[in-house]
Amino acid sequence: MMTENRISAINHVGNSINNQKGDVDKTVDDMGWKSKLKLPPKDGRIKTSDVTDTRGNEFEEFCLKREILMGIFEKGWEKPSPIQEASIPIALSGKDVLARAKNGTGKTGAYCIPVIEQVDPKKDCIQALIVVPTRELALQTSQICIELAKHTDIRVMVTTGGTNLRDDIMRIYQNVQVIIATPGRIIDLMDKQVAKMDQCRMLVLDEADKLLSQDFKGMLDLVISRLPKERQILLFSATFPLSVKQFMEKHLREPYEINLMEELTLKGVTQYYAFVQERQKVHCLNTLFSKLQINQSIIFCNSTQRVELLAKKITELGYCCYYIHARMAQAHRNRVFHDFRAGLCRNLVCSDLFTRGIDVQAVNVVINFDFPRMAETYLHRIGRSGRFGHLGIAINLITYEDRFALHRIEQELGTEIKPIPKVIDPALYVARVSEEDDGADK
Repeated sequence: MMTENRISAINHVGNSINNQKGDVDKTVDDMGWKSKLKLPPKDGRIKTSDVTDTRGNEFEEFCLKREILMGIFEKGWEKPSPIQEASIPIALSGKDVLARAKNGTGKTGAYCIPVIEQVDPKKDCIQALIVVPTRELALQTSQICIELAKHTDIRVMVTTGGTNLRDDIMRIYQNVQVIIATPGRIIDLMDKQVAKMDQCRMLVLDEADKLLSQDFKGMLDLVISRLPKERQILLFSATFPLSVKQFMEKHLREPYEINLMEELTLKGVTQYYAFVQERQKVHCLNTLFSKLQINQSIIFCNSTQRVELLAKKITELGYCCYYIHARMAQAHRNRVFHDFRAGLCRNLVCSDLFTRGIDVQAVNVVINFDFPRMAETYLHRIGRSGRFGHLGIAINLITYEDRFALHRIEQELGTEIKPIPKVIDPALYVARVSEEDDGADK
C-alpha cells in the first residue's frame, strides 16, 4: 500500500512538472512567434500624417487570430493606418460600414483583414465577395488577400473579365471561400449557378463611386439580390456622389460612417502646372525627364490612341517606357502591370484605366500629359504618387484650352496647383529616411 501511495505521489509531482513545463513552453511560444517571422526590410521613408495620424493602436489589439497577425507583419505592416484603425474593429463587430478615405492610405488592408478574420476555413463555401471596378485592381487586391491569409487554410480566388471562364469555373469547384471579382464576371458565374452565394454573408465594395457609375449601371443591385438577407456590407469610396448615397440608403443597415476626408488630396503630393502649347508637350516632357529625380513615373493621356503615340515618342527619346490601356489583350495588360510593379521599367504611359487603387509604392512622379476634365479623375490620377503617406509630385501640362478646367478643379478639390518653378526641391518627392530610422541603423 505504501508503495502504491509513493508511486501515486511521484506521478502527481511528474504531472505537475509537465504541466508547468507546458505553461512555460506556451509562454515562450507566445513571446517568440514574432521572432520567427520573415519580415521584409523596414521602410524608413518619411511618412505624412495621412497615415501616421492615428490613436496609437496596434494590430494585436484587434484580437485577430495569430495566423492573420503573422501575415500582416510579414507584409511589413507595422501599425494600422487611420482608416484601418477606424474600420477594422467596427467591421469585426458585424456592422455595415461606409468609409471615406484618401487613396493610398491603407484601404485594402482595412477591409481584407476583417474579411479574412471572419472567414471559417472549415466551411467549403463562398463566404466573402470583394467587388472592384478594374481587372488590375482585382489582381492587386487578391494578391494582398493571399499574402495576409498565407498562414491560414483560407482559399482566395480572383475572377475578372478577359480571362478564361472555364478555368474560373474549375477553380470555384475547388471550394474557395473568398472571391475578388469585377462585376460582370461574378454576375456571369452567378447566372451559370457556379458561384453559389447563399452562404456569402460579407460583401465589400471598393471604389464604390466607380462601381455605382453608369459604366456598371444596376450591376450591384443584381449582385446583392443573390446574397442572403443577413449580410454585412463594407463600402469604401474616396468620393461620395449621389449614387453612393442612394445605394447606401437602399442597402446598408444603420451603417457606421467613417470620414477621413477633411481634404481630398494626399498631403505628400505637391502639385504643379506648366503652360505649354500642344506641340511643345513632348519637348517639355523630355526636359522633365532630364531634370527630375524619377524613381518611377506614371504619365496620363486622355485617349488610348494618344497613349500608344506618346509611348512611342518617349522610347524614341531614349527612355525606357511601357504603356497600358483598356483595349489591350488582358494577358498583355497583366504582364505590363506585373513588370512595372517589379521595377523593370521606369516610366508607364496609360489611360484612366490605371487611375483607381493601383498601388506602386515606387512611383514618386505623376505627369498629366493631357489634363483631365473631371475633378474626380484628377484626384485619382495624382493619387498614384505619394502612396501610403510617402512623398510625390504631380505635374500638369496645361494648354490654353485647359485653363478653365484647371481653375475649376482647384476650386472643387479645395487644393492649390502651383506654377512649376525652375528647380523643384528634391525634398518634396525624393524619398528620405527619417532620422529615427537613420539613427537606428547606425
